[in-house]
Amino acid sequence: MKLSATDLSWSIGGNTLLQSISFEVANGEFFGIVGPNGSGKTTLMSLLSGIRKPQVGSVTLDGQPLSKIGRRDVARNIALVEQQAETGERLTARQAVELGRTPHLGAYSPWTQEDTETVNRALRNVDMDHLAERYWHTLSGGERQRLHIARALAQEPKVLLLDEPTNHLDIGHQIDLLDLVGKLDLTVVTALHDLNHAALFCDRIALMQNGSLVALGKPSEVLTVDCIREVFGVEAEVEPIGQGSCNIRFVPRSRIHHARESRFRAAS
Repeated sequence: MKLSATDLSWSIGGNTLLQSISFEVANGEFFGIVGPNGSGKTTLMSLLSGIRKPQVGSVTLDGQPLSKIGRRDVARNIALVEQQAETGERLTARQAVELGRTPHLGAYSPWTQEDTETVNRALRNVDMDHLAERYWHTLSGGERQRLHIARALAQEPKVLLLDEPTNHLDIGHQIDLLDLVGKLDLTVVTALHDLNHAALFCDRIALMQNGSLVALGKPSEVLTVDCIREVFGVEAEVEPIGQGSCNIRFVPRSRIHHARESRFRAAS
């Protein structure tokens, strides 16, 4: 499914958190949103999911405004994994993931073997099937995060929204998770802190700063040395690695100053 944002703006208490954000995510695209803390990524994700209604502009799913789609139908098509999601501690891991099937259940559609298989598959996909009967309060932060993602997968959405999905995960599970969602037959939109993750896995990225969209395109087009310096205030070396991806090496300012001083002494 295609997800589109048109002229989205959002303010609270006189502070503008988003201003005139527009982009379109194609069906099956892995789309990243990056930017410094406070740039508006989480606010934007909440608008794309339908949790918040835009004060200005609109979000559409295959051309239909989210505001015109019923909440159950939105939940059948869009799944959101929030950055600070919580779950009742008295649930087991399996029961937490089973909640993802709620949009598909009703008075005339009780739980079936197909629902069980969907939950089992979601648990396997995030490497949590061996902990399925453990209680929530006994799990680590990383294990809980993987279960939140499994619950989203159990919804069987067409669009998967992930707000900082690699928080609390070790490096192995970070890479495995992003690789997994990249292989799913889904439209994926994810807000990421790690620029190298965005550069490696995303088809395109949107770069945000102070609530505005400042760049949009393939990672190698957006994550340039000048752009990283201007938006994030850090120095970096960027190496294109083909198909629009790139590898980023961050350089401490002290090393840059030392290199400049060395060149100056050598020249004199």
